[in-house]
Amino acid sequence: MQNEVVIDGNSLTLEQVTAVARDRARVVLSVAAKARVQVTRAVVEELVNRRAVAYGVTTGFGKLSEIAIPPERLAELQVNLVRSHAAGVGDLLPEREVRAMMLLRANVISKGYSGARPDLAELLIAMLNAGLYPPIPEQGSVGASGDLAPLAHLALSLIGEGILSRGDQFGPAADMLLAAGLEPITLASKEGLTLINGTQAHTAIGALALVDAHRLWRTAHIAGAMSLEALRGTPVAFDSRIQDVRGQLGQAASAAFLRELLADSEIRESHRTDDNRVQDAYALRCMPQVHGPVLDALDFAAGVIGRELNAATDNPLVFDTGDLLSGGNFHGQSVAMVLDFMAIALTNLATISERRIDRLVHPDLNEGLPPFLSPEAGVNSGFMMAQVTAASLASECKVLSHPASVDTIPTDGSKEDVVPMAMAAAWKLRRVVRNVRYVLAIELMCGAQGIDYRAPLKPGRGVMRAHAAVRKIVAPLGRDRVLSGDIERLALAIANDEISPPMGSA
Repeated sequence: MQNEVVIDGNSLTLEQVTAVARDRARVVLSVAAKARVQVTRAVVEELVNRRAVAYGVTTGFGKLSEIAIPPERLAELQVNLVRSHAAGVGDLLPEREVRAMMLLRANVISKGYSGARPDLAELLIAMLNAGLYPPIPEQGSVGASGDLAPLAHLALSLIGEGILSRGDQFGPAADMLLAAGLEPITLASKEGLTLINGTQAHTAIGALALVDAHRLWRTAHIAGAMSLEALRGTPVAFDSRIQDVRGQLGQAASAAFLRELLADSEIRESHRTDDNRVQDAYALRCMPQVHGPVLDALDFAAGVIGRELNAATDNPLVFDTGDLLSGGNFHGQSVAMVLDFMAIALTNLATISERRIDRLVHPDLNEGLPPFLSPEAGVNSGFMMAQVTAASLASECKVLSHPASVDTIPTDGSKEDVVPMAMAAAWKLRRVVRNVRYVLAIELMCGAQGIDYRAPLKPGRGVMRAHAAVRKIVAPLGRDRVLSGDIERLALAIANDEISPPMGSA
């Protein structure tokens, strides 16, 4: 685990975001970044001193950009901007997502194109290191001009307004800052705009969801391999020659992982010669063809999100040449699209997993296993309702896969007339991730039960290790019991990466 993350605006990684957001790694601002920030801050101060017309610095914002602001009211302009834009509603973002958002905003400022003082980045960093974070509603952003509402709620806490939390404590932001040995910042020209202009809210959610998604991808193979063994399926469809003649990278990686998991299976050897089936159902046979494209989608998303972590997304951008340029880097279309893409991709993991669950419990399809995997079916219902839950979750994922990024509603008096709805894409992706985690937990539970019935024959090496991991968390099902707790515990183990080994270690 990384204990310290140095930010410089150019080299932040997904792994570092996770280290800070989830593992509370300490954050440090690089010396070079601080110097770079001071250079462009001097550009802004020079513009103010000579009373130049500069958007958001000496003028109003959006539709009000043609209104010049008197020098004596420039600081008031920035505070009013933060207060007026803190209009979010709905459920609060989890702490880890707020921490990721704080880190990303500090990183963007440290890149040196915001025109703000380094004090802003340093206060964000100090708050992260002190465990302080504000309550931020997840709804209210259309993703352009950046995530205005969520970032404004964050900015409020930096000026000592609103609420701050620290562990199970919370209180007025000014008091919580003081208790941590920190002071609220007094905004100077452009600094309110700096704090709220950018893609850091939806990118933060997307970055953490992407890390989770890779864990789900590996877990889907564990669960699928376990189901294949329990259903006495054949691994012939995973032969490397089949994958090579198609040439799809994700498919080849998926098949290779399945071969690792299934290596040295006694269950497979027991039915190699007496199995009259030529082909398994698609949910088993086509795992590489379904799981593989999911990896391709995640790899594409990793490229887009990875670049966005270090992107300058302010408007206007300040350059050390003295130029102040207005553009549209705050527009979240690129990330919004890949968040939608990830939701679609992960939904396919849920739908194929649910079909494997159905085959495990269905007495007409489960290769001689007890009906609904119960040792005394009839008196007991076994995993009947677990499959129903999986079906419900998979269906909800399909609804959530409708893309948000194709929608747009003009805002700000139609100055912002094409917006990406990136924040909606982010929080519905988070829900898809959770649903897929539950579906895979159910498949692991059912697959482990099926393998129990194949004893004393042993499954492949990787499957055997996964089976043992599942059995440490969930006991075999004899008489009926409440299954919700079992599902929750397995889902938590998936989230904590306790079930799926990395590729090459199965």
